[in-house]
Amino acid sequence: MNVKEVITYLDTIAPPVYQESYDNAGLITGSPAMLVSGVVVCLDATEAVLDEAIALGCNLIVAHHPIVFRGLKKITGRNYVERVIIKAIKHDLAIFAAHTNLDNVFRRGVNGRIAERLGLERTQILAPKQVGKKLQIFTPASLAVPLQEALVAVGATRIEGIREAGYLTESGRSQMINGEARVKLEIAFPSAAQSGVLKTVKKYQQEAKVDYDLFSIEVDTPEIGSGVIGFLPEPMAPDQFLKYLKERMQTDCVRHTEILDRQIEKVAVCGGAGGFLLRQAIGQGAQVFVTADYKYHEFFDADGNIIIADIGHYESEQFTIQLLHEIISQKFSNFAVHCTKVRTNPVYYL
Repeated sequence: MNVKEVITYLDTIAPPVYQESYDNAGLITGSPAMLVSGVVVCLDATEAVLDEAIALGCNLIVAHHPIVFRGLKKITGRNYVERVIIKAIKHDLAIFAAHTNLDNVFRRGVNGRIAERLGLERTQILAPKQVGKKLQIFTPASLAVPLQEALVAVGATRIEGIREAGYLTESGRSQMINGEARVKLEIAFPSAAQSGVLKTVKKYQQEAKVDYDLFSIEVDTPEIGSGVIGFLPEPMAPDQFLKYLKERMQTDCVRHTEILDRQIEKVAVCGGAGGFLLRQAIGQGAQVFVTADYKYHEFFDADGNIIIADIGHYESEQFTIQLLHEIISQKFSNFAVHCTKVRTNPVYYL
């Protein structure tokens, strides 16, 4: 099993096209052809985590946060980022990051795991992303399912799936090709995924006659986007919920706005710095917004409409380690997968 096979699978869970434009998810060091001896999963690929991987005989580190976030012009070991890169190269360690692309998926994503920890029900994406393109594909029936699966793997989202194409004669297209009936697929995808989607379709065009029409659209997809919102099984008093939050998220500190005189029923969550979602949380009727990295003046934005609960960046995302461990270990059984035992949180509480 090589690195490429592992990251190709991870990309089906959190497609790279769903990462934000500022992000640097993906393979950061190492060759895709390297055989995997073992995996260490972490939030941050620090020097201590690399030492842990070396001691365990693991050569692949799967992190949530990319160790290289901004461009490097020199690698001289002057800071922790450069030292990690040097050590990784020296010891043939591959470092892979699933960051905002893992944040932006609903199923088996960062925010879905937070919602699970809090026992939220009837959950949905808080701020769905708009899908920018739609592809209408006409294909022989025998290719429909594998083509659909291949398109989903490169970032497409199924809208209507496979349909009979009996009306095709009206558009001048034949209903049959080499004696086989043709069907229609309708697939939506982000504009950023267009290159990969069209490349995939063209591969299938080499096997059989596959026609397609490309459209620009503006439609929300419920499976992709930022944050999650859902309901508690039973309403809680605000002070009771904050204590519950602290316990379930295993945090030493919850910084929050004024306690409001209303029961907590609907909860919005966003791992990491989620302040940009406050308006959506209020607009959808959440009584509390659980996130991290709030600055002093930003707390005023609650304005008596909601309780903001800042539980810390590391604390909000720490269960992503378990999530990634489950995703990898359930798929691959020919190498060991370890959750790091290194506390990579740079913030301590007195």
